[in-house]
Amino acid sequence: MPNENKTSLENSRAQMRKGLLEYCILLVISRKKVYASDIIASLRTADLLVVEGTMYPLLSRLKNDGLLDYHWQESKSGPPRKYYELTSHGKAMLKQLDGTWEMLQSSINALRLARA
Repeated sequence: MPNENKTSLENSRAQMRKGLLEYCILLVISRKKVYASDIIASLRTADLLVVEGTMYPLLSRLKNDGLLDYHWQESKSGPPRKYYELTSHGKAMLKQLDGTWEMLQSSINALRLARA
């Protein structure tokens, strides 16, 4: 694959991940109260690489949008940590995004099958 095509592919992959990142973060937080580094670790486990420089502004925006809340908790090693959880608005948004994901997945699968 020529280098130009490889760069284009990587850019497309990055844009696809970026578009799904908010949904993925809400999914992780929906399981339990989590610390930001736990969110990053969960995303990495799912092969979604996210850096702190992307994560913290997004968490702040989700908080400002009323989707997340947080509380400080003492840490056994180091300073207190900020733990995030979904608000009732965040839970409702996640439910709507679940429906959107199902529709997108169905649409994409229909397009993929049609090309065969």
